[in-house]
Amino acid sequence: MEGDGSDALVTIKNIERELICPACKELFTHPLILPCQHSICHKCVKELLLTHDDSCNEVGSDNSNQSSPRLRLPSPSMDKIDRINRPGWKRSSLTTKTTTFPCPGCEHHVDLGDRGISGLFRNFTLESIVERYRQAARAATAIMCDLCKPPPQESTKSCMDCSASYCNECFKIYHPWGTVKAQHEYVGPTTNFRPKILMCPEHETERINMYCELCRRPVCHLCKLGGNHSNHRVTTMSSAYKTLKEKLSKDIDYLIGKESQVKSQISELNLLMKETECNGERAKEEAITHFEKLFEILEERKSSVLKAIDASKKLRLDKFQTQMEEYQGLLENNGLVGYAQEVLKETDQSCFVQTAKQLHLRIQKATESLKSFRPAAQTSFEDYVVNTSKQTELLGELSFFSSGIDVPEINEEQSKVYNNALINWHHPEKDKADSYILEYRKINRDDEMLSWNEIEVCGTSKVISELENNSIYAFRVRAYKGSICSPCSRELVLHTPPAPVFSFLFDEKCGYNNEHLLLNLRRDRVESRAGFNLLLAAERIQVGYYTSLDYIIGDVGITKGKHFWAFRVEPYSYLVKAGVASSDKLQEWLRSPRDAVSPRYEQDSGHDSGSEDTSFDSSQPFTLVTIGMKKFFIPKSPTSSNEPENRILPMPTSIGIFLDYDKGRVSFYDMDHMKCLYERQVDCSHTMYPAFALMGSGGIQLEEPISAKYLEYQGDM
Repeated sequence: MEGDGSDALVTIKNIERELICPACKELFTHPLILPCQHSICHKCVKELLLTHDDSCNEVGSDNSNQSSPRLRLPSPSMDKIDRINRPGWKRSSLTTKTTTFPCPGCEHHVDLGDRGISGLFRNFTLESIVERYRQAARAATAIMCDLCKPPPQESTKSCMDCSASYCNECFKIYHPWGTVKAQHEYVGPTTNFRPKILMCPEHETERINMYCELCRRPVCHLCKLGGNHSNHRVTTMSSAYKTLKEKLSKDIDYLIGKESQVKSQISELNLLMKETECNGERAKEEAITHFEKLFEILEERKSSVLKAIDASKKLRLDKFQTQMEEYQGLLENNGLVGYAQEVLKETDQSCFVQTAKQLHLRIQKATESLKSFRPAAQTSFEDYVVNTSKQTELLGELSFFSSGIDVPEINEEQSKVYNNALINWHHPEKDKADSYILEYRKINRDDEMLSWNEIEVCGTSKVISELENNSIYAFRVRAYKGSICSPCSRELVLHTPPAPVFSFLFDEKCGYNNEHLLLNLRRDRVESRAGFNLLLAAERIQVGYYTSLDYIIGDVGITKGKHFWAFRVEPYSYLVKAGVASSDKLQEWLRSPRDAVSPRYEQDSGHDSGSEDTSFDSSQPFTLVTIGMKKFFIPKSPTSSNEPENRILPMPTSIGIFLDYDKGRVSFYDMDHMKCLYERQVDCSHTMYPAFALMGSGGIQLEEPISAKYLEYQGDM
């Protein structure tokens, strides 16, 4: 028995890695089971929700993507925690709250739904194992009686019904014979108290008695009868228990039976590690040898070039020195002039003529050199500038021999940037590559290149977060097969949005006309259908009236800061208006009759009827641009050409809107190139909302924030 206890102690200590929370990196405390089946501490779920909420969705945040769910934050306030725990907690019309966050274990986004944390099961089994581990780790640390007067005695048993530990005397006092408490369940001393029966989080008075095979979670009979699992396949709890226990036992027996094989593989791995160590050092030595050869060649070329420059410099200086000496000889009382003056003193004609002839030739030569001065050599060394551009490019591409591994190609059409960057690439030899290295770096405005950041990726796509707003980034990728890598792909340059991405959905209540507009369940897409209602309203066209626009707005308002959002207009759309509008202007629009309105006489109708040019100089509480028939229409402006060919642009695939609330300015962007198409002042004295309007057939799709769910979800969760 002692040997068995020792083995159990060794076993419980060896599983510490399985008992660590992936968020706080500490032993689990009251672990909860997420929809993806990973467990996480109760307090960590709260912090992740608050962190993700503050970093991505809080209204007025100028820097909403600075935080990371993996960072430990100060303890949140109790009112925020209570608000998250409260059933039905969701976003309001003025503030953005979320129940979605990335799981720290698999990085897959999980949605807790309307019930939030209260809808998650507590992992009592894991909690019990953690408690046994703690007891094994502290071994000699005793659990004291909870009811003793100081000093407390060591407890001998714990009551699962009372959730307390007792010494022998206190247990007899508080659990006397012949009372109900005498029937309580008691176990050895423990600090882990768990309920006898698991209750349903959805129906708190119902016990768990079934197992949903689709959702892979326990449910009650009310969940099956009329709840979220009514159409799911369920089985009895006893059947699920038996099936899962048989599978788990079978797999455990298989692993135990393969112990010798595992030990052999561990030995093989140790040999491979040693071999890798040796091969790595050998590869380093070979690389150093190759670089030393390059250094020798460069040193040789450097010495040759410097000698040539020195020789040319010496030759030119000698020529300048000779020329300078000649000119110095022309100076008064020096050299040739002084000698000529002495010759002029000769009175004997024969002697004078004999000497003066040669002297005259020299004087004439010096005179001519004065009349046409020209330096004896050039000062420029332009012919000696070393051209290393080609060699620099080749050295920049210096890499390991590819050994037949093709270069990956980044797919520009499937790669984009929004709140995060999504990079997709194609590799012809995908099956032959073990992994990829995705590199990215920021390009400063003065074209200064910063160092590359590297990320190892197993697939052919990756989401990169925490990029700076209004910045330019370059991306490239290379493939690895063992220690051999391919050359880098061609760089892809992307421009991030000018401000943090603003998260909102279409409001299905405020001004939404369900007779004309069709909103999908996710509330991120709206369509306008040209049906009988439009035909009936068109009768008023005979008297010079048009049918009105159907408005729809975002469910979150803006009261401060810089925000950016994007959307796509369907190519078949006839007329779409998009922009921003204040809360008071929206109330005015949505209270007015909607059957028939003349846009010529209602300035705020949103039609391009001439109202823009009459009120352009004044700051209005709204700005809407017109999109339709595959065109983007620039509103009229007194400072630019109003010719149709200058105001009508091809409709971008995706359109972005940037609102600077504090400066009262709104801008419209072509998302494909992150280029500003139009901007103007807007009155932001009230809460501003994303506003849209449609007439005739049309459709608007909000851009979905880029997250890990863009990638193929690996593994069976």
